[in-house]
Amino acid sequence: MTKGEKPRPFGYLFTIDLYGCKDGVCDDISLCIQFLNDLVVELKMHKQAPPYVFHSDSDLYPDKAGLSGWVPLIESGVQIHTLSPKRFISIDIYSCGPFQTGHLEQFVRGYFSPQAIETNYIPRGIRYHSIQ
Repeated sequence: MTKGEKPRPFGYLFTIDLYGCKDGVCDDISLCIQFLNDLVVELKMHKQAPPYVFHSDSDLYPDKAGLSGWVPLIESGVQIHTLSPKRFISIDIYSCGPFQTGHLEQFVRGYFSPQAIETNYIPRGIRYHSIQ
């Protein structure tokens, strides 16, 4: 690396937090599986396996009622967690290479109709390429 050059991260994490989602979407396994499948296509990435989505035990963990899911990617992976009591969804997209994020807010709105969205794009492993 030359002087003044920024280190190249190992990967990137894009987080999407959705508040006030449409009623019912936080408990809809089929919708979340479809979302994960379609998101992989939207990202132009490649699945290693189909998405896996499951319900949290709402009797044991009433404040955590909802779904959790994951789809492994060649590039890394995508996770989704829903919390039905608060109509909240968090999505994490991790990739070992940079990817475009500008279109993703509109994409998730089409599935979950949130009232508000927060996003973060975080470089990971900043010093990875300097390891000897």
